[in-house]
Amino acid sequence: MSYVQSFPPIESASARLLILGTMPGIASLRAGQYYAHPQNAFWRIAGTIVGFDPASPYQVRVARMRAAGIAVWDVLKSCTRQSSLDSDIVHATAVPNDLPAFLAGHPGIRRICFNGAKAEALYARHVRPRLATTVDVQYLRLPSTSPANASISWPTKLHAWQAALA
Repeated sequence: MSYVQSFPPIESASARLLILGTMPGIASLRAGQYYAHPQNAFWRIAGTIVGFDPASPYQVRVARMRAAGIAVWDVLKSCTRQSSLDSDIVHATAVPNDLPAFLAGHPGIRRICFNGAKAEALYARHVRPRLATTVDVQYLRLPSTSPANASISWPTKLHAWQAALA
């Protein structure tokens, strides 16, 4: 089992939308970048929607997301798990990021998109009960961009993400 920690968020003061993953995988942790696994469709999808080359340097991709008003973070700050799979997270070790404070500091966020069902479930369990009742956001679960989610086709994923990020 490995103890893993998330990264700081990709954010801007003008963020209008927050994409939440679960926890960076091994490839991302090694690279120090969100969604670094070469088969993860996140940057390909984001590049198509936002309008940048998904092969561009990481800092360029991050800057384009910020300019588009899109923040990226993970539900969990830390956890223990065996592999990159969300199913390997040891629930008793899951520590959430301070999303209530993040949302309070980013009042323009009106939509939270979950990159897969596990991110949504962890948010419901660890974060939603701690939110003020005055938080007015729309929640939307999207098909995971993970290569482990190969049963959903690229066009189906892209269409769902386009509708959410528009």
